[in-house]
Amino acid sequence: MTQVSTNALFPETFQGTAADIAGQIGLMWELIKAPLIVPLLRAAVYICLAMELMLFIERLYMGIVIVLVKLFMKKPDKRYNWEPMRDDLEIGNEGFPMVLVQIPMFNEKEVYKISIGAACNLSWPSDRLVIQVLDDSTDPLIKDLVEKECLRWANKGINIRYQIRENRGGYKAGALKEGLKRDYVKDCEYVVIFDADFRPEPDFLRRAIPFLVHNSEIALVQGRWRFVNANECLLTRMQEMSLDYHFTVEQEVGSSTHAFFGFNGTGGVWRIAAINEAGGWKDRTTVEDMDLAVRASLKGWKFLYLGDLQVKSELPSTFKAFRFQQHRWSCGPANLFRKMVMEIVRNKRVNIWKKFYVIYSFFFVRKIIAHMVTFFFFCVVLPLSLLVPEVEIPTWGAIYIPCIITTLNSVGTPRSIHLLFYWILFENVMAFQRTKATFIGLLEAKRANEWVVTEKLGDALKNKEKTKQTKKPRGSLFGDRILPQELGFAVFLFFCGCYDVLYGKSQYFLYIFLQVITFTIAGFGYIGTIVPS
Repeated sequence: MTQVSTNALFPETFQGTAADIAGQIGLMWELIKAPLIVPLLRAAVYICLAMELMLFIERLYMGIVIVLVKLFMKKPDKRYNWEPMRDDLEIGNEGFPMVLVQIPMFNEKEVYKISIGAACNLSWPSDRLVIQVLDDSTDPLIKDLVEKECLRWANKGINIRYQIRENRGGYKAGALKEGLKRDYVKDCEYVVIFDADFRPEPDFLRRAIPFLVHNSEIALVQGRWRFVNANECLLTRMQEMSLDYHFTVEQEVGSSTHAFFGFNGTGGVWRIAAINEAGGWKDRTTVEDMDLAVRASLKGWKFLYLGDLQVKSELPSTFKAFRFQQHRWSCGPANLFRKMVMEIVRNKRVNIWKKFYVIYSFFFVRKIIAHMVTFFFFCVVLPLSLLVPEVEIPTWGAIYIPCIITTLNSVGTPRSIHLLFYWILFENVMAFQRTKATFIGLLEAKRANEWVVTEKLGDALKNKEKTKQTKKPRGSLFGDRILPQELGFAVFLFFCGCYDVLYGKSQYFLYIFLQVITFTIAGFGYIGTIVPS
């Protein structure tokens, strides 16, 4: 058999001793750069700039709309029929509709008392209120504690029911669906959902229910989340900034323009008839709340967001819990988009503008483009452009537009504007996780339906005695604390930054090195609250 000589595969200049490896790599780089790397990178720049412009136009549109809403639009109680619920001596409590309160739980040892207590203290006639604790806990001790808490309130005259299932089929969606099948729920017209860490004010129902009673076209009234532990650490402050923008701008704009937005899964009141007409709860994705909202909207139902109807809740303060939550929140919408886009297109009950808003603005730009452009542009394409000076990124795309977008994002939390630069660096790191999850959802890959309940710490770390009672088993070092992929990106960015210092003229190395530090901190898990193990 004729052997192929080395010279036939590589030029003579590529052959040498081990000392020449660096030089040979340099020569290979020069050979492939012009015909391959430069065109590919230039195409990536154009794609990223196009996505950035899409995101910029979306943010600018919502910024203009929210200003107009605040200046000229009437308050919800003026736009819709609304009258306070009053006690009537002649008919007694019959004037109040039957309301079901559902509290889904899963091993919520630290917060179960808070949510149950808040629900039991709602200002509503006790004979017109049913509280349903849907406990999917796998820990027998926690199940026993939750059941005893329910019995304690039942002995006080509260109509509270403790429900368990044989298995966790369908996760939260399965529990909510099973809860609506109970015989004692048949007389209920409305259902309000509170996750285990949510604590509504006593007047929550009296402020929300009248919108549903007096406006038959409204299916959902959504309240705004407020965070009791926003000041716990820098991680919770970063989350507060992102979520405040979501509620202050995105939810308000959707409610005011198209009477549509994504149900947040908790802190909202549904008309049970609308749930049934939309097909009930489905567990085909990890965002059962958004799934139901889209299907109900396609049936012609309207949604109302009340920014002043606030519900206290808890943000995940450990980095592990936050990463799992962000995976679910990023993967689920992408997976739902894959499954529903043609159903939305074919729908005949909503107009073309609402279809465009749901497909393009709600799903494509906010749930897909926003994650991808943040990661690919600022963590991949821009650093690579430092190694390839033939590819230039315009200043307006690298600096000006991102600064405007970031400024628009900061309107929700003015008190944290001094943290804006830290928030940018942190969001770039999290964009890596979100982009991975988005692709998993779009491709319906292995982890597409992974559901990990977000861990709540409650007051466990505020009390030394309680801390001893809530010790967590030590997890694997690489799984819980050290994240090799984030550290790998830190190394890549460090190399790009050093190259820019030695050979570049862009001064982008200042940003690159700060991003290196952020990726490194995230890679070693030194973000958020460290739970004693």
